[in-house]
Amino acid sequence: METETKTTQSYSEQWYWDERYTNESDPFDWYQNYTSLAPLINLYVPRRTHPVLVIGCGNSAFSEGMVDDGYEDVVSIDISSVVIDAMNKKHSDRPQLKYLKMDVRDMKVFEDASFDAVIDKGIHCLFIIPSALCCGSNSRQHSTQMLEEVWRVLKDKGVYILITYGAPDYRLRLFKDSRSWTTKLHVIDKSLTDHQPLETSKWELTKPIPLDAEGSSVESALGKSPDVHYIYVCIKDESLKREADTA
Repeated sequence: METETKTTQSYSEQWYWDERYTNESDPFDWYQNYTSLAPLINLYVPRRTHPVLVIGCGNSAFSEGMVDDGYEDVVSIDISSVVIDAMNKKHSDRPQLKYLKMDVRDMKVFEDASFDAVIDKGIHCLFIIPSALCCGSNSRQHSTQMLEEVWRVLKDKGVYILITYGAPDYRLRLFKDSRSWTTKLHVIDKSLTDHQPLETSKWELTKPIPLDAEGSSVESALGKSPDVHYIYVCIKDESLKREADTA
């Protein structure tokens, strides 16, 4: 348990990912690949000429999949210089793909309202996990910093799409506490891959799950412990933020 806790605490550190990507160079996609998620991405990010940000990209082929699908400006960031150097070298002939070394908690390189969409396949989870394993961690602070930056770089009505294993009860509280979002929830089978057609999925990917303020309606819709990844589609709404500030 001590080793597990120490490793988990390292997830937000550059040295951990530099070491990992030095030793693991094969492409790896966390929480689904682009093919399985494409119908949802196309639904919420219809304008393919507008810029999209993929955070915590690692050596995933997700951004490449977006460009293959017609998206023209996909910016991907990661805290690891090792993986960013490798991805820039790999895709040097594709100007639609840009890879930058950056900490998602501090994206000052980007101006306010720079992106139509921010896509997160699990990076937010890395800031939440430690709080369940060790007292006194800064996971909540890191999570808040990240969500503040995501909010800032999104255009009004832009979408933050989070793909995670995390159930709604805790995630919905975080979104509510951090900023004013209009949040929708979708699910996808954990076992779904690009070799398995969407028609075999138990859940309809593009149909939102009924969602109340506390997330208690999800269990009614899905049952207990469903074998799914949760997809939170958080729509930035500056009018809600203004209402919250004046309340």
